[in-house]
Amino acid sequence: MGIVTMKELLEAGVHFGHQTRRWDPRMKPYIFTERNGIHIIDLQKTIAQLKIAYNAVKEMARNNGTILFVGTKKQAQNAIVEEAKRCGMPYVAYRWLGGMVTNFATIKQSINRLKRIERMEFDGTFDLMTKKEVIKLKRKKEKLARYLDGIKDMEDLPDMVFIIDPKKEAIAVAEAKKAKIPIVAIVDTNCNPEGIDYPIPGNDDAIRAINLFCEVISSAIIEGQNEAGKIEITEETKIISLEEEENKEEDIEKEGYITDEEPAIETSVSTVDESSENRIAVGEENKIEDHPENDDKESMAIGNDSIETNSSDASIESDITDQRNEVNTEDKSEAFEEKPISEGTEKTEKD
Repeated sequence: MGIVTMKELLEAGVHFGHQTRRWDPRMKPYIFTERNGIHIIDLQKTIAQLKIAYNAVKEMARNNGTILFVGTKKQAQNAIVEEAKRCGMPYVAYRWLGGMVTNFATIKQSINRLKRIERMEFDGTFDLMTKKEVIKLKRKKEKLARYLDGIKDMEDLPDMVFIIDPKKEAIAVAEAKKAKIPIVAIVDTNCNPEGIDYPIPGNDDAIRAINLFCEVISSAIIEGQNEAGKIEITEETKIISLEEEENKEEDIEKEGYITDEEPAIETSVSTVDESSENRIAVGEENKIEDHPENDDKESMAIGNDSIETNSSDASIESDITDQRNEVNTEDKSEAFEEKPISEGTEKTEKD
């Protein structure tokens, strides 16, 4: 999802502010007008500020930065959890514990304790403990998971914080300022935009508006992560392409030696083919000239000679013998049928 349109902002009710008596005068540059005792936010300013925040978040994600989602009010809890999980970022959706940024070492100890109890539950340690001890540890685990489950995989301080309603999350804003962590926040007409690095004027109480803002920030993170992945892929492809070019050069050099020998191979094959064709021609001429129709004995001799020559050259002229045998089948059959008669005549002459 990219930058939202004016129509989407209107449908989500982003332009509705708080009552005029509850406004913060420092939000005056972002207020369009007042109707029925309610301030109307200038959505053109919202889109402009949203683009700036979108690009900043995308750039942070592209540099493998960590963006912490913070929204503990009931309207924001579900959206914070879903969108933070969608982009793989940590979140705080139930309560901001004091020192989550300024005293992260102590918070880290509580996170390690939560992980240790989870390991005990899965590796069978609970089976070796009493029922009372198991119940006590499970209650402790539920309490820790409620507040720390969203940040248990966060190894260090976040590089950026995204906050819904900085007035309610005043402690988170103060700690982020102290740690010099850039802040992206949805500021309503009752909030103070000063001190927020990337303020986005909009309704921070309507569920649809909160869902829309969280979805936009999550999409910016995903887009930045994808761009970072593409950069890594292009670097790998450059290395692979260089290796392929080197391999191609080596193959070309090897093929140069092979091409010098190829003409000799072709000529030898051609000579074999020419010799075989000459033999075929000579054999056919002999067969036609030396085969009188009335001399049966000579036809038998010629047929036997042709069979012997074919058997001696069978390795070279295997295909040719098949053709010759088809041609000579009729003549040979007549010769072999008349052979017993000729033998009988020879015997009578001798007698």
